[in-house]
Amino acid sequence: MKEREKTGRRAGGEKPLCLALAGNPNVGKSTVFNTLTGLNQHTGNWPGKTVTVAEGFCRGGREKIKLIDLPGCYSLQSDSPEEEVARDFILSGEADAVIAICDATCLARSLPLALQVIERCPKTVVALNLSEEARKKGITIDAARLSEELGVPVVPTEARSGKGLRRLLTEAAAAARSGEKGEVLPAATPAEDQVRRAAELVRLTAQHGEEGYSPRDRRLDRFFTRAATGVPVMLLLLAGVFWLTIAGANIFSDALGDWLMGMELPLYRGLCRWGLPLWTADLLAHGVYRVLAWVVSVMLPPMAIFFPLFTLLEDAGYLPRMAFNLDACFKKCRASGKQALTTG
Repeated sequence: MKEREKTGRRAGGEKPLCLALAGNPNVGKSTVFNTLTGLNQHTGNWPGKTVTVAEGFCRGGREKIKLIDLPGCYSLQSDSPEEEVARDFILSGEADAVIAICDATCLARSLPLALQVIERCPKTVVALNLSEEARKKGITIDAARLSEELGVPVVPTEARSGKGLRRLLTEAAAAARSGEKGEVLPAATPAEDQVRRAAELVRLTAQHGEEGYSPRDRRLDRFFTRAATGVPVMLLLLAGVFWLTIAGANIFSDALGDWLMGMELPLYRGLCRWGLPLWTADLLAHGVYRVLAWVVSVMLPPMAIFFPLFTLLEDAGYLPRMAFNLDACFKKCRASGKQALTTG
């Protein structure tokens, strides 16, 4: 911790404000971080930890601010590596304030973590991210009422467009500067009570349009998660993705391999013309280049096909439904369905 404090000091010796970003996976936390910090960031593993943490700098007016993007987690009261990192940093008291980022489209799921953060660190600001998606689904959240109930500032944000982020930064900086640095409090409320409190707050502050909460999503949920259709559809989609990856990769690998291997002889001749010894030219052209060309032609096409396809499934909202379908199977191994997918 002390080493990070030293690296974050300004040239004049003044320590910048330290703000931590906490939230569930896939609530746009990293998008908020990237939008505020731009390219002024780095990632790394803190001593004794294997979870990647991002640190970056930005400015709130004339003041320099250090942002810590804590790993996405669902609770501060369990023992997964991600939650240990987030909890340990918040409990360390190094952060001058915490920004708890919630998903405005599914407030009941992300609000329990915000309640835990507020309980342990009173200098907290809540960001209602994905506000534009919530409006598309006919969801209206009374941010002022929610702020009154929570006792902390609540700021609607749209991380992709940057709307509300400057206000969020201003509120967090004001909270960090307010009064003396308070002591981080231990957890006192059971997680079950936090979930019930979150549900109550959603009933008090969130309203849905007259047409109901995204009927189209409800129909898709029933189709993709029903026992009779969920697993067969999941297997067909995964089989389709793998088939397209393998079949497409074979075509592109052959074409790419022929092109790259065709460059081997001209490269060898060029090296010889440059006056290199024959054994050196042979080593570089028929050794290093041939191996590199073979690896690229074999590995690049499958990656270029598989990852975009999986990204399409993620953007379409199917991957969380797949995790739901796998949850019962994973529980038999004392795991969770969300472990079938990478989150962040």
